[in-house]
Amino acid sequence: MKFKDWESRLQELIEVQLTSRIPGTKIESLLIQKLASSIHSATLPSDDDSLLAPTHYTVIVHPDALAKWRNPELLTVMLNSIETLAREAGFRFIISPSITFSTNPNLSPRDIEVVASHWVEPMEDTNATPVEPGSHEEEAQIPEKAFLIVEGVKVYPLTQNVVNIGRRLDNQLVIDDPRVSRNHAQLRAIKGRFVVFDLNSTGGTFVNGQRASQSVLYPGDVISIAGVTLIFGQDNPPPRPDLKDTAPLPLSSGERPTAFLKDQLPSSKDSDKK
Repeated sequence: MKFKDWESRLQELIEVQLTSRIPGTKIESLLIQKLASSIHSATLPSDDDSLLAPTHYTVIVHPDALAKWRNPELLTVMLNSIETLAREAGFRFIISPSITFSTNPNLSPRDIEVVASHWVEPMEDTNATPVEPGSHEEEAQIPEKAFLIVEGVKVYPLTQNVVNIGRRLDNQLVIDDPRVSRNHAQLRAIKGRFVVFDLNSTGGTFVNGQRASQSVLYPGDVISIAGVTLIFGQDNPPPRPDLKDTAPLPLSSGERPTAFLKDQLPSSKDSDKK
């Protein structure tokens, strides 16, 4: 299948399923266009010469537009269509694909961004830089379903209280880039939120274009580690205190803007470590 045919085929798949599942519902052509483009651009070759389709799709919208995506049926239609399109194109998935909706108040309410990524298996605990003395266990609550999108290609789930980032192999997130310091930055779970700390790196740590020694992270924040881009995301995040009027609507556990094709991911995933 040629790429120019992907968008029309994806639109056809979605429209057919929407008609049968939730008649009268439509999806913006911009989202279909960007979904098709993200599948194409993020597909990677595997060791057996097959092509691996991205397994995680982060759709970033303005906070005011988030409510329209709360329908689980709509998410299921999108996922089924993505999987069908990828398989028709000869791609395969390592794990079942999923979609997460995140918010960015800097986007226009009519704009949409899509980042297609591949899951990365987190490393085990190492002897890298520990949390500073005096931290309280109750302050280290891990934010629910948080993750980093690394260079727009791989998703790194944040499942530990402390995540060290740098070139050294004993970091939890290893970035093999000469611009990155050996121990460059650290993410810590503090009072239910992740905070990024610069570890006196040479190239610096930037959040949304501003150099930072430490910064609380919110979904959609863009972290630059000496030029290497990480996007912070979180499923069903807590409301932002600095954006009270535009924070996402609180969702019940059954209405989170996230869906998986299967109820549970496999316990063992192929690792694609960087």
